[in-house]
Amino acid sequence: MSKDKLKKFEEVQTFKNVLQPSMKGLVKQNDNLRGKWNSEIFKNNNPIVLEVGCGKGEYSVGLAEKYPNKNFIGIDIKGARIWRGAKTALEKNLKNVFFLRSKIDFLDKFFAENEVSEIWIPHPDPQPKKPNKRLTSKFFLTIYQAITINNALIHLKTDSEKLYKYTLDLLKENNIKTIKTYNNIHSTNLNNEITKIKTYYENMFLQEGQKITYLSFRLNKNKTIVAPSKKEVENYKY
Repeated sequence: MSKDKLKKFEEVQTFKNVLQPSMKGLVKQNDNLRGKWNSEIFKNNNPIVLEVGCGKGEYSVGLAEKYPNKNFIGIDIKGARIWRGAKTALEKNLKNVFFLRSKIDFLDKFFAENEVSEIWIPHPDPQPKKPNKRLTSKFFLTIYQAITINNALIHLKTDSEKLYKYTLDLLKENNIKTIKTYNNIHSTNLNNEITKIKTYYENMFLQEGQKITYLSFRLNKNKTIVAPSKKEVENYKY
């Protein structure tokens, strides 16, 4: 591990806006903040929005600045990445943004039913060979259902056209209507957080000339999610 990463790991331990729980026993025992994020962390009853796979937290910080009446939590397993978002939030004195170091698989161990109102998924790993690991797969949508309010708003922003199409097909398979779909957001006249907030990876992909796609939908928490057929999944392998 580089000295720079070690320094970031040490510094992030001192940040008051970061939670880094031990993974030992987590699957068996719920975290003591489950169901208490508003009362214990944010000290208000504002809606909670998650940025899953937050990386450097560009969306958590950017949205927190734009929407002071909402609470934002960036979640990622990479501590060195979280350091950047958490440090920026502290420098800007943002009280409505927090970071959690955890695998996305464990979200239901940290959040109670109906505790989350909205989820952003900006530029996740498309997992071309592991469909169940895709953050819009049946596996993860079911986890989101366990912690969100009914009809919570879900956003996917990705440079992967195959992940974009895979997600559209999964939604169609489950009769879930999309709210907005853009197969190239920067070719539109959008002037909001979809285009204005850019992650580290998005800037990199744009420099390479790649298209950035976006879609949103509402997730019915009482609906049983069905995975695409094996034949459909094969279409999205690289």
